[in-house]
Amino acid sequence: MKVLIADDDALSRKILEDCLSEWGYHIVMANNGHEAWSILEKSDRPNMVVLDWMMPGMDGVEICRKLRGLNLPNYVYVILLTARSKREDVIKGLESGADDYIIKPFNREELKFRLKIGQRIIELEHRILRLASTDYLTGLLNRRAFLERLERELNRCQREVSRMGIIIMDIDHFKRVNDNFGHQVGDLVLQEFSNILVKLCRSYDFIGRYGGEEFIVCLPGADKWNTYQIAERIRSTIENKKTLLPNKESSVSITASFGIASMEPGQIKSADKLINEADEALYRAKAQGRNRIEMYISD
Repeated sequence: MKVLIADDDALSRKILEDCLSEWGYHIVMANNGHEAWSILEKSDRPNMVVLDWMMPGMDGVEICRKLRGLNLPNYVYVILLTARSKREDVIKGLESGADDYIIKPFNREELKFRLKIGQRIIELEHRILRLASTDYLTGLLNRRAFLERLERELNRCQREVSRMGIIIMDIDHFKRVNDNFGHQVGDLVLQEFSNILVKLCRSYDFIGRYGGEEFIVCLPGADKWNTYQIAERIRSTIENKKTLLPNKESSVSITASFGIASMEPGQIKSADKLINEADEALYRAKAQGRNRIEMYISD
């Protein structure tokens, strides 16, 4: 785990660095408050901070207040390190947003276990976030998490003037699978469908279960023809796949329909518009016989 050590005293920094390195932490160093804040403003900021109270330019309490004022996607655990030991100082430090408070000179073992507490809290948050963003059956992103990530990716594409493809797919006549074989088999089909998507998409694509038997894939950097090729690879694999039933004696086959849309460099589209375009193409694929791919065509 990455930890920021911010202290203007060189000896104190060195002692902290030696201790944390020995305990297996990846260390980032700051010599003053401004350096610390410039590190914390970045998207790849450390998960934990050991922060000296008294530093030139910007003190630890001010950094805590500014940090808590940011709407961060992940929590940053802050241990405030100071020679101030009065009760009112402890209260002021914690009120500023620090999670813990250690008096200098610090005890090595105490610091070690307080860091472990912070690490447990960060790891717990990560587990909770994973559960909150993951579809329980397939392990893919759920609808909310996919849309949040899509918004971030759209912003990045527009900043960097790059392209993106979207595929929406729907399992054809999925209700028949549930009606004829039961929901246990239906769940198995959804899981195998998801596994095929993960296997055939690129490592930097992201995939979501959009609802029921509907799935969605975002392909950063893909133009409409790249998007079409990936969709066709998925479609043909699904068509030729047989899902073995729990009795091991029979199997079920499915097909899927696909709608694709894209955003080319220089275009500005909202997430809703891009998804609506792919959804319109999906509707056309279903209307024209299913088990096919349709591309959104603008008027």
